[in-house]
Amino acid sequence: MIDKITMPKKTDNRRDDIIQFIRNNPKCSSKEIHDGLGLNMSVITLRRVLQELSTTGLINALGALKSRRYEISSAYNIIRPIDIEKYFEKEIDDRIIQDRFNHDLITQTLSNISIYTDSEIDNLNKLQEKFKSNSSKLSATEYKNELERLAIDLSWKSSQIEGNTYSLLETERLLKDKETAAGKTKDEATMLLNHKDALDFIIGHPDYINPLTVSSIEDIHSILVKDLDISRNVRKGRVGISGTNYKPLDNEFQIKEALKSMCDIVNSKENVFEEALLALVLISYIQPFSDGNKRTARIISNAILMNNHYCPISFRTIDSIEYKKAMLIFYEQTNINPFKNIFIGQFEFAVNTYF
Repeated sequence: MIDKITMPKKTDNRRDDIIQFIRNNPKCSSKEIHDGLGLNMSVITLRRVLQELSTTGLINALGALKSRRYEISSAYNIIRPIDIEKYFEKEIDDRIIQDRFNHDLITQTLSNISIYTDSEIDNLNKLQEKFKSNSSKLSATEYKNELERLAIDLSWKSSQIEGNTYSLLETERLLKDKETAAGKTKDEATMLLNHKDALDFIIGHPDYINPLTVSSIEDIHSILVKDLDISRNVRKGRVGISGTNYKPLDNEFQIKEALKSMCDIVNSKENVFEEALLALVLISYIQPFSDGNKRTARIISNAILMNNHYCPISFRTIDSIEYKKAMLIFYEQTNINPFKNIFIGQFEFAVNTYF
């Protein structure tokens, strides 16, 4: 039985209406969609829209053209567009969320889908080719200087996201001249210096995360939290995340198992951009450490890019609040789209700014 939906003839949300209809009526035909929604467009035009939705990975097209049927893809909930501002209009306790760790997300779903569309991959590949072309023209010293500039920006922004109050200029003075800023805490300086040490380690050992392992993630985390009051190694108890009711795993063995499954997925992916983005969001999602998880995720993600001779990213222009909102959406909805947009935008910025 095909649902009949009463709706205006014209709507700015026709794609959402089409997707919702397919969700309610799995394996429906284009004619059934057209008649069920009462669309003010031809069936031929509708099929073009359906093809676009299929290309973006939101729906699956089944069968030959004349008998083609449509269903929601397994990737839909992970990559569907989300209106960030509308999402956060609701207060924390009013949002309908996935408040528990989703085991199937890592062990099943992400193994069988691509998180990028073909057009997104094409765009990223073109940017990478630009990076290769530009960097090939630099001398070894020039390349080293650009990498150092990016490292300063990344150390500053990654620390700022965690509440560090050093300015970019103060960070540069600290990392270059070991000059601490007046009125700042020792821990703030230590956090920044640890970032630089972690990046220096990755640059000096580019294949350290190839393949990615639980122990290599722990090692990077240890560098990042050195001389800070933060426990090393995988946590043994609960951890809370401010701004959300999402609760990560609280069992040490389950956390290690989740990390191992994450490493398996990252290592199995053939596309470097998928590897880097999955490491970036999943380490934060698993929250394997008592603190320093997002810092570790950003360094590991960059280590994957650099190990494959891809342009690293600094996150310099991303607003800290927007970064946290995108991460909260992944915690609560396991939806990667807002964070994917951040990654793509920051990769483009890095290619056009540093090399």
